[in-house]
Amino acid sequence: MVKVIIDTSVWITFFGGKDQKIIYAVQELLNRDQVLICPPIYQEILQGIKYPNEFLKMKDMLSALRQIQADPFEAAEGAAQIYSVLRTKGVTIRKSYDCLIAWYAISSDSALFHLDRDFNPIAEYFNLQIFTMDQ
Repeated sequence: MVKVIIDTSVWITFFGGKDQKIIYAVQELLNRDQVLICPPIYQEILQGIKYPNEFLKMKDMLSALRQIQADPFEAAEGAAQIYSVLRTKGVTIRKSYDCLIAWYAISSDSALFHLDRDFNPIAEYFNLQIFTMDQ
């Protein structure tokens, strides 16, 4: 069974409750215990919370997910390499955090469920598995 990292772009849509296909897909992944979380996504979600009581609830929910552990310097080096290789190919990633998220997915052999266009060129040049809702 494939493990899936859900990108912040999908979590925002999921929590917004407006796209039923996304809600269903995320709920199914959660029910099947297929979801992993990495530090950059954990940070992005939590930094978007406005109120302390909501922050604590979200922290508890996210902490229940399986967390990917990696050496921070190894992760930074891997993300920088992704960014650098893409630049030599004429591709500039808008947010370097996306390279870090991609590195976590690649290094943990997990698929990435995203709604962010920057991950597609990464998948073109690296072994980044993209999760699609028909999986």
